[in-house]
Amino acid sequence: ANLTIYFSRQQLKTQDFRGPDFFLVKKTQKRPRRSWVVWEEDGKYPDLIIELLSDSTAGNDRNLKKEIYQDRFRTPEYFYFSPDTLELAGYRLIGQRYQAIAPNSAGFLWSESLNLYLGVHQGQLRYFDPEGQLVLTPEEDALRSEQQALQAQQQALQAQQRAEQLAEQLRSLGIEPEA
Repeated sequence: ANLTIYFSRQQLKTQDFRGPDFFLVKKTQKRPRRSWVVWEEDGKYPDLIIELLSDSTAGNDRNLKKEIYQDRFRTPEYFYFSPDTLELAGYRLIGQRYQAIAPNSAGFLWSESLNLYLGVHQGQLRYFDPEGQLVLTPEEDALRSEQQALQAQQQALQAQQRAEQLAEQLRSLGIEPEA
């Protein structure tokens, strides 16, 4: 995320570069990079770009960058999101032009590149699975697992206490419960 993409036809890092907030390039070697240099990556451009709008970048992100991603990069999907206004828009490259992606009934936008929906949840841009369920962050998933383990412990303790109560009742009736 937030790497600079260099795309100069003259292979110069001093011109023709952009720094999207997030981008995805599929079918490429996974290795650490400080930037994405198109001519060093077999001419590959991003398959998906997401920009986070701010007051200072919104006009540029909605217009100039969108044109560059459409005409120069030929990026199949482009999304932008405003954390301030919660505006979310997405575009898919159909032929030579970006076409707006229609939201589903929940207001989510489908990304073919991610095979996920993008949507707003509690004021944040989030991913949703094909069924519309929130994709948890690693932290949320760990917390959920912790809570489930704690709940299982509590249920086991309650079951043990109930068994002890029943055993005590049997003893009071002169019946020795089996161990």
